[in-house]
Amino acid sequence: MDITTISSFSKEDLEKALKRIKRSIWVYHINTGGCNGCDIEILDVLTPWFDVERFGIKLVASPRHADLALVTGPITIKTLPRVVKALRAMPRPRLVLAIGSCAVGGNIWFESYSTIGGFYKILDKLHELGVEIDKIVYVPGCPARPEAIIYGVALLLGLVKQKVHYVRKKA
Repeated sequence: MDITTISSFSKEDLEKALKRIKRSIWVYHINTGGCNGCDIEILDVLTPWFDVERFGIKLVASPRHADLALVTGPITIKTLPRVVKALRAMPRPRLVLAIGSCAVGGNIWFESYSTIGGFYKILDKLHELGVEIDKIVYVPGCPARPEAIIYGVALLLGLVKQKVHYVRKKA
């Protein structure tokens, strides 16, 4: 199983599906219980200073209309059913951008009693429930910078190449 892609789609199918998205990319924001620092940065991305609407990125109110889910905050036990419901409502290909240290790995709420952790911790649960995530990009930072969020979206859509690759080395 590929870490960044969990899908019955092959990579060629995903690339074809991404090429079919010729129109604006519509995003749906899911806050799963974070401190709202990354939410403020997402708002900053949408304001005229960064003006991502000129690239066709638009915030929508329903996951049914979204091409991409912006997930911020650690996944809490209370928000897990709502996250699953929102992701299930999204049409395929389901793209997820996990923004901030909380969504990437849990941050200060790592292994606390009320949180599950970062978004990667629910991938197996989503797979069991039949919710396939086609592509995920993790944007670290506390909070993640607006430039990093824009780069993450461009990376997710295949507009830019990944600059750094993570390689786990044995000690």
